[in-house]
Amino acid sequence: MISHAQTLLREIFGYSEFRGQQAEIITHVVNGDSCLVLMPTGGGKSLCYQIPALLRKGTAIVISPLIALMENQVAVLCRQGVRAVYLNSALTPEAAAAVERRMLAGEYDLVYVAPERLLTVRFRALLQRIPIALFAIDEAHCVSQWGHDFRPEYGKLSILPEKFPQIPRIALTASADARTRADILRCLDLHQARSFISSFDRPNLCYRITARSNSRIQLLNFIRSQHAGEAGIVYCQSRRKVEETAAWLNSNHIPALAYHAGMETSIRTRHQKKFLQGHGIVMVATSAFGLGIDKSDIRFVAHLDLPKSIESYYQETGRAGRDGLPASAWMVYGPGDIIRLRSQTESGTERLPAPIRQAAAARLDALLVLCETTVCRRKPLLDYFGEPTGSLPCGNCDACLETIPVQDVTIAAQKALSCVYRTGQCFGMEYLIDILSGKRTDRVRQWGHDCISTFGIGHELSTEGWRIVFRHLLALDYLVAGEDRAGGERIALQLTSAARSVLRGETRIKLRLSHHHHSAPYQQISTGLSVPSSRCQAFSCEPQTKCGG
Repeated sequence: MISHAQTLLREIFGYSEFRGQQAEIITHVVNGDSCLVLMPTGGGKSLCYQIPALLRKGTAIVISPLIALMENQVAVLCRQGVRAVYLNSALTPEAAAAVERRMLAGEYDLVYVAPERLLTVRFRALLQRIPIALFAIDEAHCVSQWGHDFRPEYGKLSILPEKFPQIPRIALTASADARTRADILRCLDLHQARSFISSFDRPNLCYRITARSNSRIQLLNFIRSQHAGEAGIVYCQSRRKVEETAAWLNSNHIPALAYHAGMETSIRTRHQKKFLQGHGIVMVATSAFGLGIDKSDIRFVAHLDLPKSIESYYQETGRAGRDGLPASAWMVYGPGDIIRLRSQTESGTERLPAPIRQAAAARLDALLVLCETTVCRRKPLLDYFGEPTGSLPCGNCDACLETIPVQDVTIAAQKALSCVYRTGQCFGMEYLIDILSGKRTDRVRQWGHDCISTFGIGHELSTEGWRIVFRHLLALDYLVAGEDRAGGERIALQLTSAARSVLRGETRIKLRLSHHHHSAPYQQISTGLSVPSSRCQAFSCEPQTKCGG
């Protein structure tokens, strides 16, 4: 069997040998056994069910969450001579009926469907009339409420072992932490099935994350200095930003295309085809782009906005360097990202049970820890997926490759937190920076905040320096964004209970400094400011540092 599988691998898929656990997984499934497969993006998950589909009798049914994803995968298979088709809502009723007739005639090796279609009585009745080779549940993390892309329909796929008990099931995902993996096994009744878990490490990827100053200039410098003339993907959060960034790159002589769900299908398809077949093109896209994209020579993935979770970040960055050659995962971020993601998390989970809300908040916190870490980037990344990190430091991330100082900014943090408290936790970051910087703006005078103890105590930092401090406090959850009760700004910064230990001097705040922070604004931070003579009023702090409270 494995000899036949190797022949298919070489003659149809164009690879000379299996990688990692592929051969073992294929043997397992061909023998009729079910399993869970966790394999990084670009690790070759699809082959783990596509080759068994060709070796086993009958038609393989592949459950996929997105129309674009199944269409991309079917197009690739058809080009390779595999009898594959998708059956989804994009087809006309006549075309769908034709696919069903050909299924009954045994003319397909693989049929891709959405979970919603699989759950219909009509489609299950159709499946009862044909020999089925296997069920493949792609993007299986969608099964779990603990996962980052929960789809309720996926949770109902437990009917598979009930309705088709003899058919092997293979659940596949590139990104699932231990809790999500356990939920996949439970929801799909795979308790007795074997789990194949590959390393989440992508040694060829160099991770770089830096604070946003001017993201377009930063992106341009990154591409020109490290990946000039090479293919890459730039992810943006909004459709407007996608189009503006693509136009700006083109104006700076970097060939770029835009891709987002709001574009006409014909334009989107044309851009995708040009990117896949061309060389040195940069695709600027929302997260709608990338699933199922089979382009091995993508040399970098850049993020101009924070993705929503480590799973999303891992999945998106994994589209770089699928050929195993050196590639980059580069990202900029700022306070606005943190506020936006916290707001989205809270609004998106407000009606869900408390444990689910807490899990969503924990995913965001884990992403921010990755951004703010003072150690090797791979440690928080691999820790998140439960993988031991004994071999670190990795030598292939900004923390390992560059000498970036870590500075104690506890006093600045205390000043910032105290200013939030002294102004009633009603104002946004820029207003608070005006107070710390001693700027008597009309609004500061209107509220009388030029008379409070924190007015003008922050001259040692520039405006950008204070933004970095506030960003760090947001990332570490000493501050949260609440509703602005004083008007003029969309959000107000508020203290969390954890801020108490910082104001008391019990917790030290250390900041990992990026290149553009080395000289200013942090050069002038002093950790030896004089000790006040009375207790801090903000949280009854001990008189250990001059925080202005």
